[in-house]
Parts: sequence; C-alpha cells; structure tokens
Amino acid sequence: MPPGGPEPAFWRVAVAAPLAGLFDYLPPTAPVPAPQPGCRVLVPFGRGRRVGIIVAAASASDQAPERLKAIETVLDAVPLLDAGHAAFVLWAAAYYHCPPGEALFSALPARLRRPEPLADDGHPGWRATAAGLALPPETLRRAPKQARLLELLRQAPAGLAPEDLNARAGTAGAALRALADKGLIERCRMDLADAAHAASPPAEPPSQRPALTTEQQAAVEAVSSAPGFTGFLLDGVTGSGKTEVYLRLIEYALEAGRQVLVLVPEIGLTPQLAGRFARRIGAPLVLLHSGLAERERELAWQRAAAGRARLVLGTRSAIFTPLPELGLIVVDEEHDLSLKQQDGFRYSARDLAVRRAQLTGCPVVLGSATPSLESLRNVRLGRYRHLLLTKRAGNARPPRILLTDIRGQYLETGLGHTLLTRMGEEIEAGNQVLLFLNRRGFSPVLTCHDCGWVSDCSRCDTQMTLHRGRAQLICHHCGLMRPQPVQCPYCTSPDLRPLGQGTERVEDTLRQRFPGIPLARIDRDSTRRKGELQRLLEAARRGEYPLLLGTQMLAKGHHLPGITLVGIMELDHGLYGSDFRAAERMAQLLVQVAGRAGRAERPGTVLVQTRHPNHPLLVRLLRDGYGAFAEAALAERAEAALPPFSHQALLRADSPDEGAAMAFLQAARAKAQPLTPPGAELWGPAPSGMERRAGRIRAQLLLQASTRGSLQALLRALLPRLRTLKTAGRLRWSIDVDPQESL
Repeated sequence: MPPGGPEPAFWRVAVAAPLAGLFDYLPPTAPVPAPQPGCRVLVPFGRGRRVGIIVAAASASDQAPERLKAIETVLDAVPLLDAGHAAFVLWAAAYYHCPPGEALFSALPARLRRPEPLADDGHPGWRATAAGLALPPETLRRAPKQARLLELLRQAPAGLAPEDLNARAGTAGAALRALADKGLIERCRMDLADAAHAASPPAEPPSQRPALTTEQQAAVEAVSSAPGFTGFLLDGVTGSGKTEVYLRLIEYALEAGRQVLVLVPEIGLTPQLAGRFARRIGAPLVLLHSGLAERERELAWQRAAAGRARLVLGTRSAIFTPLPELGLIVVDEEHDLSLKQQDGFRYSARDLAVRRAQLTGCPVVLGSATPSLESLRNVRLGRYRHLLLTKRAGNARPPRILLTDIRGQYLETGLGHTLLTRMGEEIEAGNQVLLFLNRRGFSPVLTCHDCGWVSDCSRCDTQMTLHRGRAQLICHHCGLMRPQPVQCPYCTSPDLRPLGQGTERVEDTLRQRFPGIPLARIDRDSTRRKGELQRLLEAARRGEYPLLLGTQMLAKGHHLPGITLVGIMELDHGLYGSDFRAAERMAQLLVQVAGRAGRAERPGTVLVQTRHPNHPLLVRLLRDGYGAFAEAALAERAEAALPPFSHQALLRADSPDEGAAMAFLQAARAKAQPLTPPGAELWGPAPSGMERRAGRIRAQLLLQASTRGSLQALLRALLPRLRTLKTAGRLRWSIDVDPQESL
C-alpha cells in the first residue's frame, strides 16, 4: 500500500505508447510489491502487455470498474521518478503536446523502457595488473591515451568504472582493450560505493587556476549570489573564458552540497569538457549521451538519480535526468540547433533547462558567443540577466575577418587564389590552418556529360551525394545507398562527372596542392569509428596536423591554439535561405568558425570567400560584430511579427499517397479556423521545403499567435479534434511547438 494510507481504488498509469492521456488500472491482485507513483508497472493493454509508469492514485474513474483491468506486475521496489521530477516531465509533455507515456519514458534509460530490472549493484571496472603497476611510464610514450589510462588506474587500486575513464580521458574503449591485450590491465567488479569513491579525482590546486578577468569575476559573483531561480545569459566572445566561469560556478555549487547539470549540444564536445572538468573538479562526474552503451548509460543515470554523481555532463536528453540535489544548470552553446529534438518528443533542452531551474529554484546559465535572438529578447524583457565577456582571455586577440570576392575567379575545387596563397604562407611559417566546408562527401551531384542525367534520389526531392572513398552514392536525407555507377544508367556513357565539392574532394585537392603536409579531415564520415573524433582533435591540439579540413562538427567549442588562419568556403546560401532563421544561423556559424583562429599568442585571420561581399547583413556582421547584427535582425523580426515576437507551432503530415497529407491538413485547417483566437493566424497548408522524402509526400500547416497562452489554448482545443478525423490514422502527423526548422 502507499505510505500513510489504504490502497487507492485505481492507479492512473502513463503507458509507453504514442497515445494521449493516462489510463486507469485496478490495483494488482497478485501478491506483489505495493505500487507507488514513479514506479514502472506491467499492464495489460489491448491484446498484449505494455510497460507503464504510475502517475497518481485515483479514487474515481471515468470508466466503469468492470471494464478496468488490474496491474499485472510492479517492476520497481522504489520509484524511479520522484513526484517533483515527474511533474516537470509531465509539464514538458503538456507544453509540447506529447503523449505523457512517451515523455516519461524519455526520462529513463533505454533499457528501463522495457520490463527489465535495474542494473545490479555490481559494477564492471578495470584495474592495473602487477605488470601494469611495474611498467616504466616512458614505455607508452607513443600511445598517450594508453599511458593516461594506465596512470589513472595506477592511482585507483580498487579500479575505475568505464564511464569514469571515459569522463576523465575521453572515449577509452579501444585504448583499454589494447592495454588488456598487453596484460597491463584487467577487468574487475566493483560495488557502486567503490565506483563513486574512485570517481572523485583530486581537485586541481587553486594555485594552478587562471586568474579571472574583471568581467569573468563579475559574472561569477552575479550568479553565485543569485537567490533561488534566476536566468542568466553569459554572452562572451569566442575565447573569452566562458568555460572558466562555468568551472567557478560549479565549484561554488558543489561546495554548497548541490548537484550540477551541464548541457552541451554535441557528443563531440563532451570528452573535451569532461577531461577539463575532471582535472579541475574533485567530485564524481558522469557523462550522459547517446554514444554510450546502454548499461554504461544506465549506471551513470543511477548514480546521478541517487545523488552519488555530483556533476552530470550530457547532451539534450540529459535534461530529464533525476537530480535530487540540483543547484545549478549550465547550457553551453545555448543557440545551437542540436539542443532541439526534431522527432518524437520534440522538446527544446535549452527552454526546458530554464523551466526546470524555475521549478527547482536554482540559477540557470545560458552561454554563447552568438546568443539566439530568443535569449536576447528575454534579456530585453528583463527575464534574463545579461553577463558580458567582451575580451578574449589571456593575451589572445580577436581574429581579423576579411572578405575575399570570388566572383569571376578561377576556383580550384572551390578554393580561390587568395585563400590558397595564404594557406601556403601560414603552413610554411609553421602555423595551423583550418578550412571549413559544411558539406561532406566528394561531390553533391554526379552527372552524365553526354545526356545530362543527374544522381537523383528515387525517394527524395534531392540528389544523391557521391562518396568516392566508399564508391557509393548516398542520400543524406533518407540514407539510401547505391554503388557508384561506372556508366550512365540512362545512356550508358562512361563520361560521368562530379559537380560541386564536398570535404572528400577538397581533401584530394589539398593533398595535391600541399604534398607531404599532414592533413586531418574531420566530418561524420571520417569519424565514424568510436573514439576517432577525440583522437583527431587531440592530435590537432598537439599540432600534428598543420592542415585541418572539416564540417560544422569542427566549428563548435574546440580549443585549437595553433590555428592562425581559418578559411570559410561557402556561407552565401545563408544570406538568401527560405527559412527566416537562415541569416541568423549563417551569422552564428561564421562567428563560431572564426573563433577557432588566434586563440593563443599568435594573431589569427579569417578569410571568408563570398560572391556577395556587399550584402548588408554580412557587412554589418563583419563591421559591427554579432551584437549589432542581432539588433538589426530583431528589428526585422519585430516588423514582420516573427519569433521571438510571436509564437509558432508547426503541424506536419506525411504519407506515401499523393495528396493525402495535404487533404489531412486542409481538414485540420477547417477544424482550426473557428477555434483561432484574435491575434492568431493559420498559414497554409503548403508542401514542405523538401516535399518528397524517404518516399513520403510531406506538407505542413503553420499556426502562429501573438502570445504563448493563446497558441497553447488553440492547440489544446484543436488536437483532440484532429484525432477524430477519419484520415488521422491513415498517415503520420505530428505537432512541433516552437519549431526551429521548417524541414
């Protein structure tokens, strides 16, 4: 029975299914542990059984008792989600209009979404063998990752858990296996208490910490003295020391006995930050992201939920991690699109971080060198306090950003003469060069020179990209793969030619242009193997690659002190994109990429190739900085009544049948029209930006309102009516509140 009273007549259960609402069940008839809110249960559902989470007790039900079924099994002896945390997740489900079961199970590790028990207390770990303890340190000087791991294990006789080693040395699986093959380490079992104790490295002594600048000190004092919930926007130029501010604030929170949650947009950023945090913070730290094995992630989740992990570093889904003593939330790169979940439970981790801080009563810090217009608008409205870091830390100076006009120029695989010349000069001087092109593969199109055939995707309204290294044509939207043809499939001509360039093709050109110069290409294709991204970045930081070529994953947050020249090949599409956010994204990306240059003593230069050197947005950005650009963009948004001066939801539908999605959305518009309050508008329906994707025809209807409340009221009235439409069950449809992409 529930503590303090008789067993209720009914239990209200959120079932792991994409269905709106909660379901009432009778108490279990078999002698099983007493249910409690927050526990998982196994319940009969339809013709089968489903896992559910008990949300609340109920004394009455809308259903007749004889129609209700009983809970079959209680899967957990104690709740996995306490009442406060469950309320936060259910609030998010209501705001984003996601089924409550889908939202609650998003807050659990993947294995716990199935009827399986919690992972046992026995914790797999690694420890040094006698041979490993006796090995002279210099023996592994050519394998620095292995040397680092062995040294960590030498300092922990009881062993260390894999997630702790990942947190302190980056992704460690391959290096651990290599050490085991050499007989230097061995597997062991630890209990969670030992694991938690071993996960607490000695804190870096205060004498080794950099002195804070005046601006950094003011930011630390403002946040650390905030009473309860306060939202802060830490607006700092690249290289200004935002991470040092985070570290000081984390130390204050930990000293006060609180837990800390740090969110980052990309998995690739977690090892670098985790290593820095682990060296500095003398407290147990865990990582939570999709790159971890299921068991590893679940054990890290357990340690966070039990309060044993004091610092949690994760990607967007970590916002749902239970933290009983939460005292600070930090969202790094708060502007980044990756913080928005684009399918299923479509939430914004940044916005939920603010809401969670409100409910918890703790400060939240949103950090960025290029803040989103939404956050800057919240500063204007007094919802956030604005903390500015206007100068780079140490002696680093901001890079010079220069435009190079490539109109009418001969381009060597997209590279202009000015950029190639400067690259050669910097490499000859012993510096590093970073070249940015946000397009992977060899070429975005393969065409027949004789008949004009192009490599269209048979399932999408786009072309398949040539990946010559894999001898494949790949659609980057639906994943369709085909072997690279040796002749035209239409006219059989062998004269097939690539059009345009991706990182693979530029790599080939650079290796010919700069023979013998070590080059690292960093994109999703070159870093597919686990740990490869971290290996390449560490080698780049050591200066082993004078030439770096990469996509957006190389532009975010990485500290590469040897880079003195950044070349940006193609950003013009952002000046004329159909999405009203295109210019904002372009400006953020340009500033973030430019921030990789000149981060140490040597000054940096950024060369931006463009065919539109006089475009007013580009000129304002480079002449007056991102702040002035954002002010102009906010003025344009206000005049057009676009977010953040209005609020949107996007109703999407797709079907393999021509016209089905559009017909559903036309019926949805007819349902919405009489419900639309003053100040709200319906735009569409219209075909999606890419109408055919993965063989399905897609369309969308935009709902916009002047206030958040009126939009939510419209959605609450509309969505139940949409579920009654006969066509609703014959296609896929979804609602995206506060959409960030039109898709």
